[in-house]
Amino acid sequence: MTEIPYRNALIVGAGAGLSAALARAFAKAGIKVALAARSIDDLAALAKETGAKPFACDAVKCADVDALFAAVTSAIGEPEVVVYNASYRTRGPFVELDPAEVEKTLQVAAFGGFLVAQAAAKRMLAGGRGAILFTGASASIKGYAQSAPFAMGKFALRGLAQSLARELSPLGIHVAHFVIDGGIRSARRPDPAERPDSMLDPDAIAASYLHVLAQPRSAWSWELELRPWVEKF
Repeated sequence: MTEIPYRNALIVGAGAGLSAALARAFAKAGIKVALAARSIDDLAALAKETGAKPFACDAVKCADVDALFAAVTSAIGEPEVVVYNASYRTRGPFVELDPAEVEKTLQVAAFGGFLVAQAAAKRMLAGGRGAILFTGASASIKGYAQSAPFAMGKFALRGLAQSLARELSPLGIHVAHFVIDGGIRSARRPDPAERPDSMLDPDAIAASYLHVLAQPRSAWSWELELRPWVEKF
């Protein structure tokens, strides 16, 4: 695999699971890591393990995002890789959905992605290089019953990623969207004994993020779909 040409990374929406796996993978690859979340109380162990620096940020607030990028730049340098991994969802019969919860879902899933990507792009354009990665889901391409708000948000995030890839790739910025089409394995959500490898391994997902970051610009991916071998699609 080609060497990854980036020295530092910012993961927005950090926590357990995929974002933790990404932090470990980046650190192992020699990339300095910054972790951002609304609350950093639960990030201490991961920060210690990976050498990452945690930052508090509400990704749907423009002032918070601007302050985050300034703080990260001061601590580890301008972020050369920015991952938007924040997510929120509300579920239920359509006619019973709480509009305030729907608004929050759209804010976190899509508007936060816009704010973070815009802040990243402003900085990356000056140097003509960088990578902006978005974490999607099955709902990015399939709207499920009683999950309209999540589909709305993830469809919007995918549209943002596709538009940015077309606008920013010719300017040297690699934009990619990852469709995580299936459940992600965790300690609380292990594979059923009778169905091994039926859930996505977060470390395996992280390896695919690294692969995309290492792609030569003559063959960049703008989207990658990942699913377990037994997942229907």
